[in-house]
Amino acid sequence: MSVATSSACDEGVIQGTPAATPCSVRARPWVLATTILASGMAFIDGTVVNVALPALQNEFHASAASAQWVIESYGLLLTALLLVGGGAGDRFGRRRVFAIGVAVFALASVWCGLVGSIEQLIIARAMQGVGGALLIPGSLALISASFPEDIRGKAIGVWSGYTAITAALGPVIGGWLIEHLSWRYAFFINVPLALLILALAFRYVPESRNTDDARQPDWLGAVLASVGLGCFVYGVIESATLGWRDARVLGALAAAPVAVAGFIAVERRHPAPMLPLHLFRSRNFSGANLLTLLLYSALGGGLYFFPLNLIQVQGYSATAAGAALLPFVLCMFLLSRWAGGLVDRYGAKRPLVIGPAIAALGFAMFALPGIGGSYWSTFFPAVLVLGFGMTVSVAPLTTTVMNALDSKLAGVASGVNNAVSRAAALLAIAVLGIVMSHGFNHAFKESINASTVTPPLLSRIVAQQDKLAAIEVPAEAAQVERDVIKTGVAASFVYGFRWVMLLSALLALASSLIAWRMIEDRPQRSSLRAGPGG
Repeated sequence: MSVATSSACDEGVIQGTPAATPCSVRARPWVLATTILASGMAFIDGTVVNVALPALQNEFHASAASAQWVIESYGLLLTALLLVGGGAGDRFGRRRVFAIGVAVFALASVWCGLVGSIEQLIIARAMQGVGGALLIPGSLALISASFPEDIRGKAIGVWSGYTAITAALGPVIGGWLIEHLSWRYAFFINVPLALLILALAFRYVPESRNTDDARQPDWLGAVLASVGLGCFVYGVIESATLGWRDARVLGALAAAPVAVAGFIAVERRHPAPMLPLHLFRSRNFSGANLLTLLLYSALGGGLYFFPLNLIQVQGYSATAAGAALLPFVLCMFLLSRWAGGLVDRYGAKRPLVIGPAIAALGFAMFALPGIGGSYWSTFFPAVLVLGFGMTVSVAPLTTTVMNALDSKLAGVASGVNNAVSRAAALLAIAVLGIVMSHGFNHAFKESINASTVTPPLLSRIVAQQDKLAAIEVPAEAAQVERDVIKTGVAASFVYGFRWVMLLSALLALASSLIAWRMIEDRPQRSSLRAGPGG
């Protein structure tokens, strides 16, 4: 399940950007409400879709790869365009770009709710990603432009607190909609919310832009980033169905490094690169982003499969599955202030070594439960330990990123780290999906070959292996055969899920080792200047 908390450095984007023209005192609460609603809409949508995947698979008879693409198409466009979306707001008007993002997101949500095939949904979700790439950085920029520095910290706290609440309630509300109405309402609910956001934005939010910077956003870099990430993700995901020797898979995997090389070349020369490469000369900045890549790969990739396990294997309702990660979110919300104090007492390095190690233990604990049992004795301990580990990690990670560079570069630094965290989840879902697929197929082959299922029925079941736990048992199957198949499918999914969680634990542990080797408690701030990377 995608955890819809803000990324480690979301608040840093606000802190690192100077206010343009602070709005009137009367309008400030409305600006804050507008940005909270917009961020909440995007966060809720991210978690609801994960909970909706089992229903989507059943309705469209979709493969596991197609279900992955429902998540990945959104994440791909969001990740690739996020940084350039913020630059577009500075160039063309923050409110204008923010409003365009909200409108695109709303129209895409309508399309998502009306689709008649999984392929249409994948395209509509990609359109949502474009809208999200404009509204998410836009909401942060509007707070920065509207609040003077002396009260911006309080505004940040209010925004952060309410987005945490939406993160906690979103999956539960979405699960209820899916269970009692339809998964389509999980998208339709965005429409009235978007209309309210647009009304508030045009009524109360002042327009602002950076008139001192006439440089064009890095559109070519965004295109190359999209192509590079997209080709890699396509090659990895489709290899589960087409095989590694398929020409389309090989072509995509060959094109990915070419696009990435082109992206790096563009970033070195562009006057306003979306990813300033020279920032990575800072050891702490590089270490913090490598840590982010590993830790958020574990989080995004591992928890993608959690609601599938709960709903398709454990028999949870969509509402119960949506509530399963509440302890995680509440732990981060309630202990965030305490975690921030750890940096003041011990520095950032020690928590960044210990926190991911605790998270690794939490991931390993997810591999313990089998089929059945109470949530409180199976998954709750793992959720709680993982939540505590992430709580210990996030505040020190934010501090490390923000302190690694000159304060004038704080907004750029936090934006890069935010994009890295999203790219990590994007890549991990694809890679760990292969692990799940191979684990499931291996266990299912052994299980089904040892069963008494008749050969004709067996061939029909094997043909559906790419659906994983969503395999449909033909109606004409005898009850004994039905039970054997369902038991084999459930056990095989648990086998693959355990491998995914153990690899997630290794990724989290590797991020702890990165902190131990690369993070310094009191580094000299890099005096790097903003400009073309290289």
